[in-house]
Amino acid sequence: MPARRLTAVSVLALAAMCTAVAGCAEKKASSSSDDTVAVDAGDSACKVSRTSFPAGPVDLAVHNTGSKVTEVYVYGQGDRIVAERENIGPGTRAVVTAQLAAGTYEIACKPGMKGDGIRQKVTVTGAAGAAAQADPRLASAVAAYRAYVQQQADLSVPAVRAFADAVKAGDVAKAKALYAPSRVGWERTEPVAESFGDIDPKTDLREDGLEPGQQWTGWHRLEKALWKDGKAGAEEKALADRLVADVQDWRARVGKADITPTSMANGAKELLDEVATGKVTGEEDRYSHTDLYDVNGNVEGAQKAYELLKPVAAAKDPQLAATLDREFATLRSLLAGYRQGDGYRSYDKVTQQERKQFSDAVNALAEPLSRLASAVAR
Repeated sequence: MPARRLTAVSVLALAAMCTAVAGCAEKKASSSSDDTVAVDAGDSACKVSRTSFPAGPVDLAVHNTGSKVTEVYVYGQGDRIVAERENIGPGTRAVVTAQLAAGTYEIACKPGMKGDGIRQKVTVTGAAGAAAQADPRLASAVAAYRAYVQQQADLSVPAVRAFADAVKAGDVAKAKALYAPSRVGWERTEPVAESFGDIDPKTDLREDGLEPGQQWTGWHRLEKALWKDGKAGAEEKALADRLVADVQDWRARVGKADITPTSMANGAKELLDEVATGKVTGEEDRYSHTDLYDVNGNVEGAQKAYELLKPVAAAKDPQLAATLDREFATLRSLLAGYRQGDGYRSYDKVTQQERKQFSDAVNALAEPLSRLASAVAR
């Protein structure tokens, strides 16, 4: 669930997170660095300090000077998402590290986190310098992560088909039992699915994220029918077939995803942002209250990306790796306490104090995780 679909409640949660996490609102980057591009993201403008820079690692030093929560994307050809950072609150700063090859790109600011964004064309020239050349360990990490993502997509198709079959059979109880398990592979690798642009809105959109005239399809449309309406009628059966088709489309495209060490690291951070802004608040699975299944999937996916990058991260920044090891262990231990049989406690049974515990654990992990991309890129 891309965080652009935040409601007022989760925007307030994000503000609280930014207050709690050291450096969220104060983080700064010098625009004088050779590999830093300053991005001034306002409500009606997206200004970049340079429109041409050399290939290799680049830091986008984003400052939200507007009044709305914004997000910044780097798009390649065909609106392929190369890098992104969502949920940048008014007045706050964020640094997005990307590894860019020569070519033409667009940097987009999306005030209010909606629409195509205010875009600036940029040109990346030449070949990456020696410091940015591929480390064999990073090449292995990318290959292993690509295999992991494909595996998760492959496993998701039969799980989604089983869920859809229950919906089509009109078996509401069985469909409810299969709903959360059908989402696990998606939640582990969601940033890769989002990179294609068109798949996520068809499969994982919440009702409050609909654009005018947009048809609501996917998991959450069926979730509402099953839990709130208690039905699996003709419309839901058609939507179940469509969900299977869309997930199959995702699986077919995974092998073509543009995966780099920085996209892996940024994706891990995005997964933590998903937890902080949608899952901890209980808004993601608001009818089924199966949020903890999604939380676990997000955390597992983020940790997988980190573990594959860890050999390089630990060599370059041992303290960062030690911090990430500790905070991942803390969060995983906290999640384990909510296991019930093969699943998790219903999230409507999780108290506000317990949700605060989750929020604090996510915050403690999110800040060091935001530095992983820079650690492996240089």
